Amino acid sequence: MDMDIEGLVIDDRERGIFRYHRSALTSPQILELERERVFSRCWLYLGHESEVENRGDYRRRVVGGRPLFFIRGSDAQIRVFFNTCRHRGALVCRQDHGNAEVFQCFYHAWTYNNAGELIGVPDEDGYPDSFRKEEMGLLSPRVDSYRGLVFVSYNPQVEPLVEYLAGAREYIDMVVDQTEGGLRIVPGSNKYDIRANWKLLMENSIDQYHAFPTHKTFFDYMATIWPDMPRSSQGQGRELGNGHAVMEYPATAGRPIALWTPFFPEEMKDDMARDRARLAQKYGEERAHRMAENHRNLFIYPNLVINDVNAITVRYFEPLAHDHMQVTAWHMVPRDDAGTALATRLD
Repeated sequence: MDMDIEGLVIDDRERGIFRYHRSALTSPQILELERERVFSRCWLYLGHESEVENRGDYRRRVVGGRPLFFIRGSDAQIRVFFNTCRHRGALVCRQDHGNAEVFQCFYHAWTYNNAGELIGVPDEDGYPDSFRKEEMGLLSPRVDSYRGLVFVSYNPQVEPLVEYLAGAREYIDMVVDQTEGGLRIVPGSNKYDIRANWKLLMENSIDQYHAFPTHKTFFDYMATIWPDMPRSSQGQGRELGNGHAVMEYPATAGRPIALWTPFFPEEMKDDMARDRARLAQKYGEERAHRMAENHRNLFIYPNLVINDVNAITVRYFEPLAHDHMQVTAWHMVPRDDAGTALATRLD
């Protein structure tokens, strides 16, 4: 693609100047370069292991413009497959989620087991001797996971996931380590479209500067519940390497894990105090303070955000065009959350 991209971004750190040309957000050609140089080369978030809890559970997704599904096989191993039949490329998995031992392509009835192996071919005797079913199983991208978060990459030479995550690992650990029993994704999602360039949500997700003017109605409502709630921006943004970044700030509205405020029922107060004490005993006061009394918006480049605030939201956004993205958000909770604790967190 012939396009002069030099000079579109000015990043002069010595003078504290960061500017970019508007075409970086409005050009279809720029998006095509990003698909090639970013989304086809990086690790991309796919889902959480708790979404396929039982053998045979599967979820269908589009990641980086490619149709995929991930499944926990009958052997309990999680695998990820391109959602395309090896025969003529039709979709193999045609439901967003479910449980299955086999998948049959609707076009010519090629059948695969939940380990991706081709196990059934109609009129197999009509194929030449060179045809080998064992060579025609479903194909997979690169797959790796960290603390239950599953990522894929379409780049055979991509670096190990743990290296790619760089400084973001510390913040993922702080999310996961809040609870003894691990985390799970609550069934259901919030899916919506935004008529904007995908990089705007990337930037917005770690921009605390916009919170009080843009979300004034929300904060005014919260003040009716807690008139003394602090209303100031005291956070700190940090660069975490490889494009990742975080915004960490005091949890003025409390945290269901350990920091009680008037937003939470009185009956949760003792349990939250015990959680706070447990964190301090296990991780030390400094780390416990950050885990229990700070919020954090963690951005993992290029299009995953984990908002560890009053509740934990996992937000993934997929560019559909230079001016159009689709966002999917899931809620993540401690595995043992139930009753009032779960209802309050979701509320």
